[in-house]
Amino acid sequence: MNVPGPIPKDPVLRQRRNRVATRATLSVEGELRRHTPQLPRGHDWHKLTRAWWHDVWASPMAPEFLQADVHGLYMLAELIDRFWVAPSPDLAKEIRLERQCFGLTPIDRRRLQWEVERVEQVKQKKRHSERGAQAPVEDPRKALRLVS
Repeated sequence: MNVPGPIPKDPVLRQRRNRVATRATLSVEGELRRHTPQLPRGHDWHKLTRAWWHDVWASPMAPEFLQADVHGLYMLAELIDRFWVAPSPDLAKEIRLERQCFGLTPIDRRRLQWEVERVEQVKQKKRHSERGAQAPVEDPRKALRLVS
């Protein structure tokens, strides 16, 4: 006796629901942030903190930051500044924890599923777009001949 199984679910209902909403490919040459926030005034920032701040806002991650993220980056800058003035393992631990939120290290970007385009990918895109602007490439199938 052959008993039919349950009716299959609609494919829409079978789709995975655990997709990650943060997945993004960050372009090295992509959209640059229009405005780099200044470090808060009234503080003599260490030169390495200022260099870090500049690097963060010049990075491919910067376009992903919202205005609300700037406050967290200010707090992180304060921790980094304290670290350069008086390094300590406790400050290093806190910095490591705080910077995870902003995708500032390769492992943090992997966790957020952010991928930074490789230089080779950018070059290929440029070549492809330049080819598209030129005359169309002849169809390679035209070189094929019927052999009897």
